[in-house]
Amino acid sequence: MTVLVVILGTAALLRWRRPAWYWLTFGALAAVIRLRFRYASVMEACGLTVPPSRLRLLLARATRSEVPASRVPRIRALKVTRTGLVLRLKMRPGQDAFDFAAASDRLRHSFGMQGVTSREVKAGVVELRMTGYDVLKRVQMPAKTDAGTLRVPVALREDGSVHYRDYRTTPHALNIGATQSGKSVYQRRLVAALAPQPVALVGVDCKNGVELGPLARRFSALADNPDDARGLLEALLDRMEATYEVIRREQRISADTPDEEITADIWGLPEKLRPTPVVVLVDEVAELALFASKAEEKRRDAIITALVRLAQLGRAAGIYVEICGQRFGSDLGGGITLLRSQLTGRTAHRVNDEASAKMAFADIAPDAVLAAVQIPNERPGTAVVGDSSGGWVLTRTPFTTLRQAVNACNRHADLTPEVPELAAWRPALDEADARPRVDLTKAA
Repeated sequence: MTVLVVILGTAALLRWRRPAWYWLTFGALAAVIRLRFRYASVMEACGLTVPPSRLRLLLARATRSEVPASRVPRIRALKVTRTGLVLRLKMRPGQDAFDFAAASDRLRHSFGMQGVTSREVKAGVVELRMTGYDVLKRVQMPAKTDAGTLRVPVALREDGSVHYRDYRTTPHALNIGATQSGKSVYQRRLVAALAPQPVALVGVDCKNGVELGPLARRFSALADNPDDARGLLEALLDRMEATYEVIRREQRISADTPDEEITADIWGLPEKLRPTPVVVLVDEVAELALFASKAEEKRRDAIITALVRLAQLGRAAGIYVEICGQRFGSDLGGGITLLRSQLTGRTAHRVNDEASAKMAFADIAPDAVLAAVQIPNERPGTAVVGDSSGGWVLTRTPFTTLRQAVNACNRHADLTPEVPELAAWRPALDEADARPRVDLTKAA
């Protein structure tokens, strides 16, 4: 009796304080047993069964036996993960993957799980990912991830899987969110994950560099005001044009050229000729789009035009654009809507109004607008991520302090490539302490 009380007490304590440990020690076994016993009845209650075949009905009538029961989807695989269960089902004839997606909330309640999401693996096979606890409450990234060049883990999805920022598949992206929503933490996580990779980081931070300045040791170029931003972006356009010249020169398409040697981007070039890929991080894009005079308006138009051209043409030249801001719509002036149409990836942290969410998702995933508005204040870092396919998912970025990001950049500072076209905007690290200091404690 004492042993039983200790076990139950331990389970209750783990479920409260360490839900991940509880799941691996007690919750997974209980969930598997519950699923096995309830599977047939739950499938029937959720309308995920099909009537028996005519042959079985004919045999039952001929033998005067009981009418066969409805057929449930066959379980092809059941896997326990660190956050839940993965159930792969073979659908019966006449069933559709949408039926399982529509019944996901009913399945969640019936099996006693935290969440259930479904996706079609291939024709006739659907996969249900069930989370055993709230994985977004305390984000813990797995020790091993499927990272690669320009593919970095940045957040955890609500189904327990890792969310990656893959620049090869989604070259350009938009990241919006209100103040204190986790937008800057997402950016720090991105920079820290890219730091050990063979890429050039370019930053535009018009808040006098307070966000990206501390990470400058890993940046090949950094602009902290609109005038420098204009020159930097135009220099990137020059680099893009020069890269296209290299690609065109190396194509040499002829009848005897192997298919694998024909390329239209930098990734098909020989490694010795391949330019270093560049990731451009633009923080608070509104500071680049606002103006108060004719001269500032001309500068603004030049900046937005350069960003549009980079987003339209930069992918093949190995230039990838990541734009951050609190709002990103037509109220920022001409060219913004055109720029937004080139940003395939969309990440929206908590926003203060529905209009801001529509700026990110109305043209690609309207269903995600309501989800972005409903993100609670007490969960910074939570975001809705969507793309042009119309799908979206809820994620949360693990908290990354500025010190952690600085340490990552300093540790890999030796990997910072020299980009000749951007040499004029290379951060002057030795002169960082030479800036005049202002004592804000003194009265004016």
